[in-house]
Amino acid sequence: LPEPQQQHAVVVVQEGDHIYFIGICGTAMASTAAALKSQGYRISGSDANVYPPMSTFLAQAGIQVHEGFDPGHLREKPDWIVIGNALSRGNPEVEHVLAEKWRYCSLPELLKECFIREKRSIVVAGTHGKTTTTSMITWILECAGLHPSFLIGGLPGNFRHGARLTDSDWIVLEGDEYDTAFFDKRSKFVHYLPEIAVINNLEFDHADIFENLQAVQKTFSHLIRLVPSNGLLLANGTEANLAPLLDVDFCPVQRFGLSGDQDFLVTSNHTDKGTLHFTVNGDAYQLPMIGEHNLENAVAAIACAHQCDISPAIIQEAIRTFKGVKRRLEIIGTPGGITVIDDFAHHPTAIKKIVQTLKQAYPQGRLWVLFEPRSNTTRRSVFQEELMDAFSEADVSLFGEVARAELLKPEDRLNLPDIVNSIQSQGKEAKVIADPDDMAAAVAAKVRSGDVVAILSNGGFGGVHEKVLFALSNASA
Repeated sequence: LPEPQQQHAVVVVQEGDHIYFIGICGTAMASTAAALKSQGYRISGSDANVYPPMSTFLAQAGIQVHEGFDPGHLREKPDWIVIGNALSRGNPEVEHVLAEKWRYCSLPELLKECFIREKRSIVVAGTHGKTTTTSMITWILECAGLHPSFLIGGLPGNFRHGARLTDSDWIVLEGDEYDTAFFDKRSKFVHYLPEIAVINNLEFDHADIFENLQAVQKTFSHLIRLVPSNGLLLANGTEANLAPLLDVDFCPVQRFGLSGDQDFLVTSNHTDKGTLHFTVNGDAYQLPMIGEHNLENAVAAIACAHQCDISPAIIQEAIRTFKGVKRRLEIIGTPGGITVIDDFAHHPTAIKKIVQTLKQAYPQGRLWVLFEPRSNTTRRSVFQEELMDAFSEADVSLFGEVARAELLKPEDRLNLPDIVNSIQSQGKEAKVIADPDDMAAAVAAKVRSGDVVAILSNGGFGGVHEKVLFALSNASA
């Protein structure tokens, strides 16, 4: 049978409407909820996992968040229900909404019909770097005085929130390939009406909804098909998995990259004191970030800005003053001379790039990597061998337990002992420590001044970030 698609009428909300978000603590959901609250809508919501930074962000926005899912939270009938893509049948609030036949929609539907249509839409897609690239493009447009609307799946340093709705002609959106909702299995980004589509990379991911790499390529081809003839497809010309998708004649195509024959080519680059210095098509830039992956993000943003007719001088200043994104190589503390870094990396390629970047940036100390196998792909065995390699350059690798392991068959579950054994066979230290308190204590017992502790997770990791900082602060007191 075909996947079910939602069929009700176009979403229309009016100022003052009460909009209730089920799953409100997702980064995109929370950011959109706060943006709507600032425009006069009544906003509330619920989620099972209410933790910082989103819980703090929503509280500061004055939004009531119910912890847990209970139909009792919906005694007052909202005008619209927005159902997050992490929710499924069986959720008590979802079941109540369906039974009562209340008006509901997905977040991408809400955005498309209420905020994207009639705008000039820039959609940033790819397996890695979407949040940083989207934030960078948005900041460049802001520096150019275009005051764009935006939706970013994180908290950008140059803005107070991850979403903003303005009367600008421009809107910049992080385009996620994950499915829209339990009632709409298309990728989120097919709702976003791209005038400019930016695709930086493409790899297999989201093993819970995509069978293989070809399935991921197919959904990206759907995004590409939506680019109009007066728009532009911007793609990383060095990505082999993207190449088969770029031979199109219905819209212009331009390529960017760090090597080869590209429309936007990085011709020189080096890193000095935490800043990337590089040249694109003869223009020199300084980006206060590290890592080759961020260099790729930057050239994608620069290429997009040129399509928006922004002057090189403004682009250069925006890149120089870009403040990054929360949870992307974010230094969260330096207790006792130990640098503690928080990063969202969870795909093996992203993990490997982060490890390599940190080894280059901090060559004098040891690199500790604390990793939580939490995403729907890294919980599974599909990346078993890739994860063995991803941590190979770290000095110490500590693994939390596989999240929600009981929901997976043993043969489908990531085998952490095998990964640990593989790393140990290379002469490196590795261990599984299920309890976050024990993990923090293990770090504090052996770490020394000058070391770097990188905590990698796309979730809360049992509060290990705060526990590590507390343990290190006490150890150095």
